[in-house]
Amino acid sequence: MNKGLFSIILKLLVCVLTISLLMPYQAFAQAGPDEGDKVSGTVIDATGWPVIGAAILIKGTTTGSTTDIDGLFEFELPSGLSEGAELEFSCLGYKTVTIPIGTRRVFDVTLEDESTLLEGTVVTALGIKRSEKALSYNVQQVDADAIVGNKDANFVNSLNGKVAGLVINASSSGVGGASKVIMRGQKSISQSSNALYVIDGVPMYTTAREGSTQFGSQGSTDPIADINPEDIESISVLTGAAAAALYGSDAANGAIVVTTKKGKEGKVSVNASAGVEVMTPFVLPRFQNRYGTGDLNSSIGSNVRSWGNLMNASNNPGYNPAKDYFQTGVNYTESVSVSMGNEKNQTYISGSALDSEGVVPNNGYHRYNFTFRNTTSFLQDKMHLDVGASYILQKDRNMINQGTYNNPLVGAYIFPRGGDWDAVRMYERYDVTRRLSTQYWPIGDAGMTMQNPYWINYRNLRENKKDRFMLNASLSYDILDWLSVSGRVRMDQSITKYTEKFYASTFTQLTELSQNGLYGISSMTDRQVYADALLNINKRFGDDWSFQANIGASISDMSYDAMKNRGPIADGLITDEKPGLANVFNIQNLSNSPKTQRMQEGWREQTQSVFGSAEVGYKGTYYLTLTARNDWPSQLAGPHSNRKSFFYPSVGLSVVLSEIIPNMPENLEYIKLRGSYASVGTAFERYIANPMYQWNASGLSWNTQTQYPMYDLKPELTNSFEVGLTVRFLKWFNLDATYYHTNTLNQTFNPQISTGSGSSEIYIQSGDVLNQGCEFTLGFNKDWNKFNWSSTYTFSTNMNRIESLAENVLNAATGEYFSVDLLDMNGLGLAHFLLMEGGTLGDLYSLADYKYDSNGMIVVNEDGTISPQTITDAKNYVKLGSVLPKANMSWRNDFRIGNFNLGFLITARLGGIVYSSTQAVLDYYGVSEASAAARDAGGVFINGGDCIDANKWFSSVGGSNPLPQEYTYSGTNVRLQEASIGYTIPRSKLGDVCDLSLSLVGRNLLMIYNKAPFDPEAIATTGNYYQGIDHFMMPSLRNFGFNVRVTF
Repeated sequence: MNKGLFSIILKLLVCVLTISLLMPYQAFAQAGPDEGDKVSGTVIDATGWPVIGAAILIKGTTTGSTTDIDGLFEFELPSGLSEGAELEFSCLGYKTVTIPIGTRRVFDVTLEDESTLLEGTVVTALGIKRSEKALSYNVQQVDADAIVGNKDANFVNSLNGKVAGLVINASSSGVGGASKVIMRGQKSISQSSNALYVIDGVPMYTTAREGSTQFGSQGSTDPIADINPEDIESISVLTGAAAAALYGSDAANGAIVVTTKKGKEGKVSVNASAGVEVMTPFVLPRFQNRYGTGDLNSSIGSNVRSWGNLMNASNNPGYNPAKDYFQTGVNYTESVSVSMGNEKNQTYISGSALDSEGVVPNNGYHRYNFTFRNTTSFLQDKMHLDVGASYILQKDRNMINQGTYNNPLVGAYIFPRGGDWDAVRMYERYDVTRRLSTQYWPIGDAGMTMQNPYWINYRNLRENKKDRFMLNASLSYDILDWLSVSGRVRMDQSITKYTEKFYASTFTQLTELSQNGLYGISSMTDRQVYADALLNINKRFGDDWSFQANIGASISDMSYDAMKNRGPIADGLITDEKPGLANVFNIQNLSNSPKTQRMQEGWREQTQSVFGSAEVGYKGTYYLTLTARNDWPSQLAGPHSNRKSFFYPSVGLSVVLSEIIPNMPENLEYIKLRGSYASVGTAFERYIANPMYQWNASGLSWNTQTQYPMYDLKPELTNSFEVGLTVRFLKWFNLDATYYHTNTLNQTFNPQISTGSGSSEIYIQSGDVLNQGCEFTLGFNKDWNKFNWSSTYTFSTNMNRIESLAENVLNAATGEYFSVDLLDMNGLGLAHFLLMEGGTLGDLYSLADYKYDSNGMIVVNEDGTISPQTITDAKNYVKLGSVLPKANMSWRNDFRIGNFNLGFLITARLGGIVYSSTQAVLDYYGVSEASAAARDAGGVFINGGDCIDANKWFSSVGGSNPLPQEYTYSGTNVRLQEASIGYTIPRSKLGDVCDLSLSLVGRNLLMIYNKAPFDPEAIATTGNYYQGIDHFMMPSLRNFGFNVRVTF
């Protein structure tokens, strides 16, 4: 759908909807008291600053209003008001004020701060709300303003730098790409370490499909990126295992709990926002454009390398990919929401559109959201019904992450510097013989399937279209004032259509050797149905004891079905079959050879669970929390498994020391000590206990071997304990510090040994991975009359270590015992992730090294070249370092002066390494600034003075299979992550019609420190073993935007 047309339709729909919804509420208002019987006024704090969201109620009733952004309120008094009626003014953190109404109709009230800072409630696992002071684990909450103010299409990225212990790596796939979200370190050798997402208490198990690695270049989106940020009320981040323990088999990696907006009681409220954002590449390699095409060391020259002569003003075209290929991307967002309701019924409706064009031609991402939610109370407010529905239409085109196949960056970066770029912009020429337009790229593929970048943009098309439906309902009944029951059900279904269209004259290595092109079409359906029932108890016993408990059961049923057709268009050369029509993309036009894949695949799995939690409190000071969960996963079903369920417990204790320490210092208002222990799981892959035979697409037959079944499948347990301290002091400061220690046992992995049983492979459960570290948050918030300064500093460090892999483990297939002291998890080229005892899950090694003489000097051959050599003994592999950071920190500041607001966020990653094969290829082809600088200097100097010809040096250590030691960089970086400035025009200055907010927002504005030739925080895939590797990875983005928000 055309973006402009969609925006017009959306706005018209909202106008009609708003009018239609306003009519009954206007009629209701007309039936109220006389127009003149109103109360109004202003609520401010002790500094004169407006108190936003203060509640003003007629005491003992639900009649009243709340203050707006200016601290103003107004509402009509009901008829028949008693003479002694009073108005009650209240707001969290302030003393409640009660004033008789009498004949008074204007109330200007000043609220005083509570002498003791109060702790509020937070949303925890399963959507259960708990008092902060009762929590025995770390839960950090982020409000809606911090999410929508960031303006990232994937709201998860807006959490970066705002939560201690949460490490987010944004996708190189661009807008809407899947992000890697890790809490407290990578825990599993073979399973995902990504956090669990929870929407309104219901786990969202539909995880992102990993992006391509090595040669492949297909990016990936994330289901969580489908959520409209404007629909989010708040986010709770459960960083520890104990916090997420009620999720059992999926709790080890922590959880991000999202609470969405509901309709609110009161007058109709309409919020509309619109924004435009421009995007440019943030960090690019440094290119040269002063040395021209050729190879002075070759007798035949070269038309693809740039090792030619120094150019001058007359023959230098000045080509630079940064300005000549990349374009300015644009992001358009429009959103509108309507909230309305009375004390019995509330409704929330929203719609939004996001249209993005990327920084490379013909790359786009589009998302359209529609949401409806209604909450109703009946049976004398004892029963509550909450129903909701969402529809998301998401489309993307040419989402590229990295790699050399179908990646336009390869040709754009390597294009010889003496060439005519304007000529290749016209990427196709008409071929009279073939009677169709074919690719124009006189340079060739350079052995890397390199093509004209614009041909890839417009003639190697990869497109996704997803229709997603989410339906949910919950019903609760208050049996007694302390006892209730509730039930929830949620259905989440996505139907995705993915197509590939590679036009004729695409390099045949990419079209299964066909000269007529390639076509692929896949239809995939993901479905999750979740339901649970809970019994909730919240009771006090006298003034001292409190008891809160939740007992429940749940069922989660997930399925995936796919139909895939992909293959070359017959050209009469692959086989002797009749040629098909070039560039006609339908299934019947595909070759009938084995190169055409026709696949139907799918799976279904189900987990049934019972769980419970209990919290006992004494005098609002001591709290003991116990949780337990038992899972019956379908992975354990079948004849080969002798286990049926897994059990996960946790225990926690918190003590509010400030309540029991006598004579507390006046400047130390609040102090709490907490500790917890949990044993939770990591989800394991399906079919591991009951393997399935795999289809061999190339052989058109079923494989005769399958994986050896695991009879005694144990949970991959994470045993975790943490202790923490929360302090509020000097009225304006707050401190939260946590130490944690986790061991993940029963690591489930392929030991890469011979099974000796006719099976294709065998899995074992062994090993122990340790993660331990600290999380630290220091906050400051103070008002000076009309000025407010809020500042937050976070610091987190994590040590990851493999305590053991496999020692004296039974090979169930042979009955023999064996040990494993090294696992090769692959990587890229000669850089591999190798796991060893005492190392980390991010250790990167080089499988090659220089040849050294007896003096430890690099051997230089007689022709002036060097000859790196492959290492044959694994004990001698060269450790490059770990891609895992040692620490992360951030500093966020927000300033408010009257109606102006200003904020910025600085983030830093400390330690770790990254590896760039992109730089190696650029050096080899002579297009990097490093290669030009070496020529300017007369060569590369090694061994304390030996000079090597720059061309020979980079031809030896660079290229597509380089020596990793030369292209490993520090991962430490410091950046200006976010900055914003805004102004709010209050409705009092706009004729009491609306509030108008204007803002400028920027992300990734400045890289303060970075030694790598790419953004060390960008990732190509959410998988475990490709972080920190750059192989023609799409650059991260610098964003700058303008936003308008109107509230009626």
